[in-house]
Amino acid sequence: MVRRDVVLGVEIAERFAYHGVSANLISYLTGPLGESTAGAAAAINAWSGVATMLPLLMACVADAWLGRYRTIVLASLLFVVSMGMLTVSALPAFHHDGCSSYASRSLACSPSPVQVAVFYVSLYLVALAEAGHKPCAQAFGADQFDQNDPKESVSRSSFFNWWYFGMCSGTAVTTMVSSYIQDNVSWGLGFGIPCLVMVFALLMFLLGTRNYRYYTATESSPFARLARAFVALVKGSKSSEYDGTLASDDAGHREEVKGVLRLFPIWATCIIYAVIFSQSSTFFTKQAATLDRRIGPALRVPPAALQTFISVTIMVFIPVYDRAFVPPGAAAHAPVVRHHHAAADRHGARPGPGRHGRGGAGGDAAARRGEGRRARGPAQGGAADEPVVDGAAEFFYDQVPDALRSLGLAFFLSIFGVGHLFSSFIISAIHGATKKSGASWFSNNLNHAHLDYFYWLLAGLCAVELAAFVIVSRVYVYKKRVSHNNNDAVM
Repeated sequence: MVRRDVVLGVEIAERFAYHGVSANLISYLTGPLGESTAGAAAAINAWSGVATMLPLLMACVADAWLGRYRTIVLASLLFVVSMGMLTVSALPAFHHDGCSSYASRSLACSPSPVQVAVFYVSLYLVALAEAGHKPCAQAFGADQFDQNDPKESVSRSSFFNWWYFGMCSGTAVTTMVSSYIQDNVSWGLGFGIPCLVMVFALLMFLLGTRNYRYYTATESSPFARLARAFVALVKGSKSSEYDGTLASDDAGHREEVKGVLRLFPIWATCIIYAVIFSQSSTFFTKQAATLDRRIGPALRVPPAALQTFISVTIMVFIPVYDRAFVPPGAAAHAPVVRHHHAAADRHGARPGPGRHGRGGAGGDAAARRGEGRRARGPAQGGAADEPVVDGAAEFFYDQVPDALRSLGLAFFLSIFGVGHLFSSFIISAIHGATKKSGASWFSNNLNHAHLDYFYWLLAGLCAVELAAFVIVSRVYVYKKRVSHNNNDAVM
């Protein structure tokens, strides 16, 4: 299906651009910008939290006013502008005299105030662009399937798997290529290449405009409808105020509100997983910097490139899952109800082992001298991520009202937003409490740090969350599907 492939290609480019910034950001903050390890980790988690919380707002704008197509176009344009600004902020002209060398890692070479200001403004514009692009692109791609067609209905579940495969391929390439250029050539070029990739992706997306399938909204403002239903739900049913038709409609809308509210317990029991997930681009990368990363006499692998193991592991597991688990699930259920049962099976069964696998990071830090264990950590994390993320994405997409699917995916992404923000809070609080004793858990010198304590804390929280998730998933009631046509409409 050409429509689907074009949207998937745009997502791969967007992942290349976004992770071209985020994957090695800890090195830029602790290097050219001269921040401490704890301060940089907290700043990155705060930024990542904003980038994954803003989709809630942007999804509302897309579903109620702009539409998914227009939101993707505007977000892509903002991506190009913000990445361009980020590239400019890394140019030698913004550095003090004597600090223009990109190889310089001296904290004495402090950045100019203008450089810091332009950098952070452009960084948060990238977050805003990510917020508009992320939920709408995935929902728009899924809209290219007719859920009432048996073949396309089954294909949509595979689409979520292959969507995640595409995301990971874009991430894997950029963590290898961009991080190497940033560490060994220049930060300006390392930020500029993702910008050019995003320009090309936007042009490709615009070329397919006439061929896309656009979702037909049944009402002009689904959020207004949900708001009215929520008020009615809080006040209680007062059927005497309505005629029979309105009472019936409001009853249906109240059921939709209840369906959205039922997602909150599932959402809440994924937060600690997101906290653990957030460590890959901060402390995992700083740990990688302590390894012997030489390949031969000349090549030295950049620390951020070890994150590639996460993406590659996921890419290996996705085809196995797609062939071994999705077809049996598709055959077991009728097309009209197939998706919510599949999401139930996948989200109910798969996140538990995934989170438990992530929780094992404590052992890695306890043996800091075991480089083999450190190298295996990202691969183990990737094996845990694959069965969680794509299943959860389909679950939240499927369980919200059809007109709010961008919001459903944004709601899923907000798990990671809250997780990143909570991680930033935990790191700042622990650093403030432990540095008073002269032995911060997050010392700039990792040989004096206690990341093992931090990872064991996360493992304990993860175990508690896993137990809560099992309880919540057993009592969850799934959405009743109503058949409707998904024809072309306005953008």
